[in-house]
Amino acid sequence: TLYIFSKLFGTVVKISKAREWIARETEVEETLKRIESRKGVIGTIVVNAEGIPIRTTLDNSTTVQYVGLLHHLAMKARNTVRELDPQNDLTFLRVRSRKHEIMVAPDKDYLLIVIQSSGD
Repeated sequence: TLYIFSKLFGTVVKISKAREWIARETEVEETLKRIESRKGVIGTIVVNAEGIPIRTTLDNSTTVQYVGLLHHLAMKARNTVRELDPQNDLTFLRVRSRKHEIMVAPDKDYLLIVIQSSGD
């Protein structure tokens, strides 16, 4: 059996699934590039289920700072939503300050963080 390593998703997959993974990676990369090209976007971060950033457009120290705080906040928010209604789940989290707007889109295996200027 042959395997390939998915650089974006940080996993090893069977070659039989390679086409599916390559198509998915391409779609994800195109979506991220589209988000990153929007006016006001400062950076994007993709975080795996363990809280490890696997793709970022920010410098290392900024990435570590955002991931450390937002991964924890997203998990707390998800737990709060589930506590209120066990049949429900967090789909999106938005935090806005005077300077920035931080959007977090949690998924089963990944967390997407987008930071943009508030642009009032």
